[in-house]
Amino acid sequence: MVRTKIEMKKIESEDSRQVTFSKRRAGLFKKASELSILCGAEIAIVVFSPAGKAFSFGHPNVDSVVDSFLAGKPYKGANGNQHAVKKYSKVLDQLTTESKKSDAARKLRKTSLQNRQIPWWEGPIENLGFNELQLLLSSYNRLQQNVGIR
Repeated sequence: MVRTKIEMKKIESEDSRQVTFSKRRAGLFKKASELSILCGAEIAIVVFSPAGKAFSFGHPNVDSVVDSFLAGKPYKGANGNQHAVKKYSKVLDQLTTESKKSDAARKLRKTSLQNRQIPWWEGPIENLGFNELQLLLSSYNRLQQNVGIR
């Protein structure tokens, strides 16, 4: 599918505007997280929804970045947090990998339910051939003997 370019203007529908805000906010926060991990940048983002609700993202956290910005001083806390940033990046990668595996398993399960292929012995008896019928009969006889013994 080809993505179409969206004209940059205010979305008129309030519901569509809210949905777009939610999706784009998540993308913005993800990109900010990637930037902070890749470059070691300290980031703080505050976004207000169309309904007036505030959302924020910060690395290492919003308060420390905003405080250092307001004080006019560069943030000094990143030197001790390099290990935590690497660990966070690794965990984020693992989460992405597991999420992809989960999606694939969900699709496979859905496909197998739609194309349910059952073993020949669980299908209609009319569909069985002579050899399969003989095997089924001998299995039933063995089962009857085992039940009689017990």
